[in-house]
Amino acid sequence: MNLTGQSAVFGRRKEPHTVIIARGNEIRHFTIRPWLVAFLGSALAAIAIGYLLATSYLVLRDDLIGATTARQARMQQAYEDRISALRAQVDRITSRQLLDQKLMETKVSELIERQSQLSQRHGRLGPILERAENEVGTPPTADAAATTKPDEHAELTGGEPLAYSVASLGSGDTRPFSLWSTRSDPLPSETAADRADKLFVSINDSLKAIESQQLTRIETLADNAYKNADAITQALEAAGLPVDSDFGKNESDVGGPLIPLDSSMMFDSKVKELDEALDTLDELKKEARRLPLANPAPGHSVTSPFGVRTDPILGTAALHSGMDFRAPVGMAAKVTAAGIVTKAGWNGGYGRMVEVDHGNGFATRYGHLSEIDVAVGQKLAAGDIIGKTGSSGRSTGPHLHYEVRHNGEAIDPLRFLTVGKKVEQYL
Repeated sequence: MNLTGQSAVFGRRKEPHTVIIARGNEIRHFTIRPWLVAFLGSALAAIAIGYLLATSYLVLRDDLIGATTARQARMQQAYEDRISALRAQVDRITSRQLLDQKLMETKVSELIERQSQLSQRHGRLGPILERAENEVGTPPTADAAATTKPDEHAELTGGEPLAYSVASLGSGDTRPFSLWSTRSDPLPSETAADRADKLFVSINDSLKAIESQQLTRIETLADNAYKNADAITQALEAAGLPVDSDFGKNESDVGGPLIPLDSSMMFDSKVKELDEALDTLDELKKEARRLPLANPAPGHSVTSPFGVRTDPILGTAALHSGMDFRAPVGMAAKVTAAGIVTKAGWNGGYGRMVEVDHGNGFATRYGHLSEIDVAVGQKLAAGDIIGKTGSSGRSTGPHLHYEVRHNGEAIDPLRFLTVGKKVEQYL
């Protein structure tokens, strides 16, 4: 191969380059223009650069792939952690809602049960309070419901408002009364559950107040009944009148095992105690009402007491077996206790006389009547009119002669009138 103009191949000459190739007898020549040389140079340079880039990529590919993989792993781990946190938060909220719903149902059940219990107690207390009012003579104070608001009263006496209010709370906090709060994290503001808590606490306090006032009222009525019974007993015993010694409480002899009481047992125990106290008072009242304790001529003065006196006709000492009450002719004479008429007619110095048997050996006589309005065997109630006063028989003027006898023996009527005055307020 023979090259011509070799030193000027890459020069700035405008003439084309000629390449002559000789081989044996064959001679070939090629003409190379400048633009072709530039193109071939550029192609060789591009091939060289591409080779270098491909070599660099092959060398650094593993590092790039590792970095990209690590970055994707970190991003995936972060997303998984975030998803786990959100899932835990959702589970916690769901669990709290389920717990709140369950506790709501438990709390509502407790309130409804206590409301039903109070309604049943109210039904039981109605008759016994009415009886206590009649027996003790002290009108019962207003129930605790009267101290509550109208809507609370409706809620606590078996009406619908309670169920409606509770149902309208949704799935708020409904822990039992012993666990009013289950949240440990502070809440930024008051929620429906907090408002439900406040409502349930208010209702619970109202129910407790009603229960306490019911028990207090029952205990007060029982104490008053026993006090009235004791007052009647003491008055009768002080006057020497018969009274059943079994009546009343005996607090000196006590004992027995300790048995704690819950609220329902306490209520039943107090009601039973009140029943016993009212039974005791009722029996004592019946016993006292059988005795001639009333005044046969209320508002009229005594002109001659029981005992030894100067006989108004003979002027000698004599026993006056009764009491004389100043009374005009025709005034109504009333029997002092319930009984049966055993005598009704003329009876010697008594003139027109009525005798009434009151049982247990007690009897009363009403003498010097101007008119008799009852018959033998007739049953009388205390205060019934037996006749009209006058001056029949051995009498110096119109008056009512009144006697009290026990087993036929005359007793000073003043003892009975004094006791009657003391126990009048209890009868």
